[in-house]
Parts: sequence; C-alpha cells; structure tokens
Amino acid sequence: MKNPRYLVDHMHTADPAVHVFNGKIYIYPSHDIESGIPENDNGDHFDMRDYHVFSMDDIDGPVTDHGKVLDVKDVPWAGRQMWDTDVACKNGKYYMYFPVKDKNDIFHIGVAVSDTPEGPFIPKSHPMLGSYSIDPCVFDNGNGDYYMYFGGLWGGQLQRYRDNKAKECGAEPADEEPALCAKVVKLADDMLEFAEEPKDLVILDENGERLKAGDHDRRFFEASWMHYYNGKYYFSYSTGDTHLLCYATGDNPYGPFTYQGVILTPVVGWTTHHSIVEFKGKWYLYHHDCVPSNGKTWLRSLKVVELEYNEDGSIKTIEGIHN
Repeated sequence: MKNPRYLVDHMHTADPAVHVFNGKIYIYPSHDIESGIPENDNGDHFDMRDYHVFSMDDIDGPVTDHGKVLDVKDVPWAGRQMWDTDVACKNGKYYMYFPVKDKNDIFHIGVAVSDTPEGPFIPKSHPMLGSYSIDPCVFDNGNGDYYMYFGGLWGGQLQRYRDNKAKECGAEPADEEPALCAKVVKLADDMLEFAEEPKDLVILDENGERLKAGDHDRRFFEASWMHYYNGKYYFSYSTGDTHLLCYATGDNPYGPFTYQGVILTPVVGWTTHHSIVEFKGKWYLYHHDCVPSNGKTWLRSLKVVELEYNEDGSIKTIEGIHN
C-alpha cells in the first residue's frame, strides 16, 4: 500500500488509535460532529459526543463499523467533548481511556471497560484520579507494565498545569524557555488508576538540549503515540500549529527522547493525529485529513498508508496530500 486509503465514508472520524487484537485490526477514533459554534483555538466547534469502533480483517479489506460503544450521556461526571481515545487489553479485558470535559469544562481522563474489543464499553463512575488534559495513548511494554502518554496544548488545557497542579491563568512558556512536555505515567495493575505521579516526557535536540517552546516545528503540541521497533522506543506526536507529525527515540518508556525527524508533512486541515501499528510484517500510519469535507477542520476523515523505515531505523518521511 503506497497510496493513502480513506476508510470510513458514512461519518466523520478522526484521531485514530489502532491496535491488533485477536489477529484483527481495531480502530478507535473520535467522532466529528458539527456543533454550530464558530471555529476557535479551544476546539468548541468539535461536538464530539460518542465513540464508534471499526475493524479490518486485512489492510486492503472492508471496514466494519461495530456501532456506538460509548456515549457522553453514559458518563456520570461528563459535561461535553469526548476527544481522542485509546484502548488497551490486559487479562482478557479491554480498557478504553477517553478525555472528556467535566461539568466545569475541565478535561479529565475516564476509563470504560469491555469484555470484547468491539465493546460496548461501560464507564467507571469517576475520572482517573490526578488525570488532566487530553489525548491518552496507552503502551503495553510487553512485560506486564502499561504506560499512559497524554497532554495537549491550547484547547487541550496542558498549558494550565505545572508539576501536575492547575495554575490560574496558565499560559505557554516564553519562546526561549523549555517547551511544555507530554506526560508519561505507569498505570496501576487494575488499569483503572495511575500507579505514580505523571512525569515529563522530555524531548532533546541533537545537542542534548531540551526543545524550546518557540521551536514550533519540533516541540510537542498533542497526539502522543508510542511504539517499539528494533530495540528502540519511538515517541511520535503532532506539532499542532505547524501541522507536522514528528518523532523522537529513546531507550526506555520514560525517555528522555531525542528528536529524529518528520513522519508526515502537513495535510489539509488544522490538526494532525495518528497511530502507528504493525500488521502481518508491515507497518502502517493511520491518520486523518479534511479532504472529503472540503477543508473544514471540524470534519475529518480517517486514512491509512504504509510506513517504512530506513536501515538505520529512521522513518521515511511521508508527504501529506493537499487536495
């Protein structure tokens, strides 16, 4: 598969979290619905109130919609806006992690549980203690340890926090100060809470220095994803306002990570969000753009394209499609 393929045409979907469970590809995206609110930097134009699950038996085969598996009305503490989600499997149970604003319009991360990857998912009565911001990605380290990566600037509210504590009138650092970091935290054995305080996931430049807040082409903005390839941990993410998917590599799940390059150049639409998965010996990049909706950033569509590595482990840059 050298050319991107659109996957879902009967609804608008974005932010795909993709995993292989039971030999099948499962896609857990967010669901774009027009809110009628003018577009703004807080994302109020996204009326995202439920999740569907999709599956594929083969990368070129049909996509099955398993229907709505979780609705904001099912979550007792939720107010609005269910953004990017992820799902992890442990001991035969499937755990869906989802950011949603509470009734005070503050993002927290909730958990819902299912016996099958297709759902439906039953939410817990409260958010994860100590959780905040958006874009949870859960990484199975293969040794019984699971790690969550999360955070997003602007509408994702990450700039409101320092040292895991909310700050009044929180803002991004000055351009010459260290950039705000994604967060990494080990999950408890029951997969329902954090096992520790979240830590900064530090990204370094080629000189071993922390990326600066003004380095918009390389610093973290949102859309954490972690995968493991050939002895290295690959942390990939979106730069947000410069519309790039970038990656950094490290030797353990906590980092630090060293910036390596661009995975995907800008596509149509403001946001870029993705996942990377291996299936039947090949690697694939799932992401979204706004081509089918004529460039409206609040109506996105999922697509998949093959991802390739160079011999040194670097990822070959994929050129985004602009029309």
